[in-house]
Amino acid sequence: MTHPATDGSAGPHGPAGPDGPARSDGPDGSVGTEVGTEVGTEVGTGVGAEGSEGQLAEQLLRLTRRVHRIQKRHLERHDLGITPAQSRLLRTLAHFGAPPRMADLAERLEVVPRAVTTLVDALEAGGRVRRAPDPANRRVIRIELTEAGHEALRELHAARRSAAEEILAPLTEEQRVVLGGLLDTLVDGVAVRRC
Repeated sequence: MTHPATDGSAGPHGPAGPDGPARSDGPDGSVGTEVGTEVGTEVGTGVGAEGSEGQLAEQLLRLTRRVHRIQKRHLERHDLGITPAQSRLLRTLAHFGAPPRMADLAERLEVVPRAVTTLVDALEAGGRVRRAPDPANRRVIRIELTEAGHEALRELHAARRSAAEEILAPLTEEQRVVLGGLLDTLVDGVAVRRC
């Protein structure tokens, strides 16, 4: 399913604001539903699995908001003039083996085509991407990274790395290894059987 998206200027990594409820699954890379999570029982009362999962869900949402805020701040420090949504489009574009069509980008980003058009327009105006006709069918337009786009990606990588260092700073090396394993499990969606 696709969702309309803006240029991400309202958000994290960005579209979700730091405080109020919001949903964002536009092309900025920040998928998160910032809504209140009902916790069935109070903390510290010997809750069962349902209450524990409710607390975990709330912790994940709070962490997502914090990650978004920190990444947005680091992007602003690098003064790239790129929104989180544009950042995600650049990263996605770099992962294609050949310059994609607008429709390919929209499908990969899971947004409507008009959202990609808005992002490409802004990035093209900044000289970071260009529209180029397909050599095999000149009616088809493909999107290419320019040298300025590649340079922006290097700057974005540095910003994301510094943001990650700030986020992970409280953890020991052992805790980071454990966290990495847990995140792999969640990202891959592999269910763990309970005893």
